[in-house]
Amino acid sequence: MPKKRAVFLDRDGTLIVERGYLSDPAGVELERLAAPSLARLQKAGWLLVLVTNQSGIARGYFSEQQAHRVNEAVATLLAAQGIMIDGVYICPHGPGDGCECRKPAPGLLLNASRDLNIDLVHSFMIGDKRSDLEAACGAGAKGMLVTTGYGETDRDWAAVSGYPVVETLADAADLILGLGRLR
Repeated sequence: MPKKRAVFLDRDGTLIVERGYLSDPAGVELERLAAPSLARLQKAGWLLVLVTNQSGIARGYFSEQQAHRVNEAVATLLAAQGIMIDGVYICPHGPGDGCECRKPAPGLLLNASRDLNIDLVHSFMIGDKRSDLEAACGAGAKGMLVTTGYGETDRDWAAVSGYPVVETLADAADLILGLGRLR
């Protein structure tokens, strides 16, 4: 079976509005232009995979079940607009736990690649933090910084490091779809 291309998406600050340690599904709000952008990518054949660090679990701020409910709320908002998330991968560990899944480690992307038969070399990771881009690099995917959420903080580092920097998910989709046509 041929491998598939995917767009990996960070959750907080990239796909949904950054709200700190979000534990209440009622606080889920999609970033501006997120839904139509993902619809375009999905229509073009890209898998959509959510990859998210949720250290609030390890810190005791909320339970893993609460984190899953927030992810379900994200999926429900997208499904209402005809968009299906193909996979959700969560790291419940804290920064000092030494796991393989917490971004910037590539574990979430590697696990999704195995589970969903993803071609990482031809896939993208969109996030608002340096750790998202480093996870992409470690997995062999292409990283892209979006300046929503905490993105402004790492804008200069990303640009100097050669990563594309975009303002919105719509800009990211434009770039991905444009590059996809070149292949």
